[in-house]
Amino acid sequence: MTTGLTRSRSRAAEGSGQRAALYLRVSTGRQAEHDLSIPDQRAQTTQWAAARGWTIAAEYVEPGASATDDRRPEFQRMIERACEGDRPFDVIVVHSFSRFFRDAFGLEFYVRKLAKHEVKLVSMTQELGDDPAQVMMRQVIALFDEYQSKENAKHVLRSMKENARQGFWNGAKPPFGYATVEVERRGSRVKKRLEIDEVEAEQVRLIFKLIQGGHDGQGPKGMKQVANWLNNRGYRTRQGGMWGIGALHQLVTNPVYGGRWRFNTVEARTGKRKADAEHIYADAPAIIEPAEFQAVQQVLKNRNPRIEAPRAVTGPILLTGLAFCSLCNGAMTLRTGTSKSGKVHRYYACSTCARKGKKACPGRTVPMERLDTLVTTAMADKLLTGERVWDLLSSLAARRAERAAAVDARLAALQREADAAEEKLKRLYKMVEDGIAELDDLLKERVAILKSDCDRAREALGRARRGVEAKGLVTQEAAGRFGALMRQRLLEGHTPARKAWIGAIIDRIEVDDGVIRITGRKDVLEHAVASGGRITQGVRTCIPKWRPVGESNPCYQRERLVSWATRRTGPRRKSRSIDEVGAAIKRRFDR
Repeated sequence: MTTGLTRSRSRAAEGSGQRAALYLRVSTGRQAEHDLSIPDQRAQTTQWAAARGWTIAAEYVEPGASATDDRRPEFQRMIERACEGDRPFDVIVVHSFSRFFRDAFGLEFYVRKLAKHEVKLVSMTQELGDDPAQVMMRQVIALFDEYQSKENAKHVLRSMKENARQGFWNGAKPPFGYATVEVERRGSRVKKRLEIDEVEAEQVRLIFKLIQGGHDGQGPKGMKQVANWLNNRGYRTRQGGMWGIGALHQLVTNPVYGGRWRFNTVEARTGKRKADAEHIYADAPAIIEPAEFQAVQQVLKNRNPRIEAPRAVTGPILLTGLAFCSLCNGAMTLRTGTSKSGKVHRYYACSTCARKGKKACPGRTVPMERLDTLVTTAMADKLLTGERVWDLLSSLAARRAERAAAVDARLAALQREADAAEEKLKRLYKMVEDGIAELDDLLKERVAILKSDCDRAREALGRARRGVEAKGLVTQEAAGRFGALMRQRLLEGHTPARKAWIGAIIDRIEVDDGVIRITGRKDVLEHAVASGGRITQGVRTCIPKWRPVGESNPCYQRERLVSWATRRTGPRRKSRSIDEVGAAIKRRFDR
């Protein structure tokens, strides 16, 4: 009769002489620095392997890596070594299966991969064999490990979100322009908040200034221009590297610079952006005034290539996107020609004529310098004088005054409606408080209706007031200053800046045989005068207009439908008339 001691000794002798690799892991770098987990895992697994007569052939230590995926350097090095032809070890020993993997699929995948190379995974605290029942037990354990990992992650994220709501920084690197400072301790945990780093903050303010208003009268700059400007003048990132477009865009769109930092924006594992409803916002010291930050966001939105073509924003041609042929409404684009002497001449030419020939449009060609000079001179002399600007805005104010009475009457009616609904609610509440009426279901329904009426009236009143919100007051002196400033901007400076100023007040320039028509809107001009000449209005869209239905190639669509209709007849009818095909197509669309 075999005793338990004899069986244990026989099991120890059964695998003696095998070569083992130890895999030791903790989840975070903090645990690796301050915890005793790895030394404890090493001691226990070494002792456990020695009791079975195994030789420790290798040791792989993963200090601070999650086991929810296989993006672990030491783990991958161990797997690659195990799968090599010389078989450096026969078994991988872990303290528990959760040290190897916390994903059921990942664990099973690598167990089978190792098995193909005759390497076995063994857990010293969860000893299992190879029969089907114990394989199933290992898979169940892996499922529980995966569930526990996800539960832990959920609770940690919940704590971090609450920490962010209270305004404390969660431990990542602070944004450029900020540093973290300890504000309090709760037990062993240190609570930190953001504070402004004045050295880096000056560079942040400069970046926002370059995007919104430019530097030294050169006009607003795009991201690439800002990056070049900063790099050429020796400005560097926190790590000492040069600025790039991506880093700049990430900086200027981060709401922390406007006084609100956000947390929980992306998935930690996938990097996928989370829904806006899941983002956590907290107050932070603002480097940029909130109004200025929002103005820069509007500038970036206006420059979006889906709103306006990049060539119309930063191109070297002054009237790109503004000049059109009066005959065909086609854009006037740059064309070049070379004379016999080798001199290159540049022209504005009708794009329709250039693409489709004179059959589509006879076309017009105007020397570029001549058209640029005519347009800027006409705007400076005939539009941007103080008297002309004041006359245009005075007529706009007169028309608004005519509609003021009707608008005031509408506002008064909405105000009375809102006050009446609110007064009815107050009377009902008073009756309930005095015990005159009981709050039964009928009265609750009546209160809900009155609340809805009151909210609707208040909302309508708010929309009406926002619609007639007073514009910036424009005086004759302001009109004169605006005209002088804009004349200087149009006639001097770099082409991109001049292009931006023209586009701020002009909608369209039509080029005809003997006349050039410059059109714009008075309300846009008024807004520009009131804002002191800053560019804040939207721009025209350049989103392609796709066909609303059907294929972009109608011939292909017809061939595809004919092929479909022919297949529907079956093999017995080889030929069909056009009328039959048309009838089949019609039946398909009728369905």
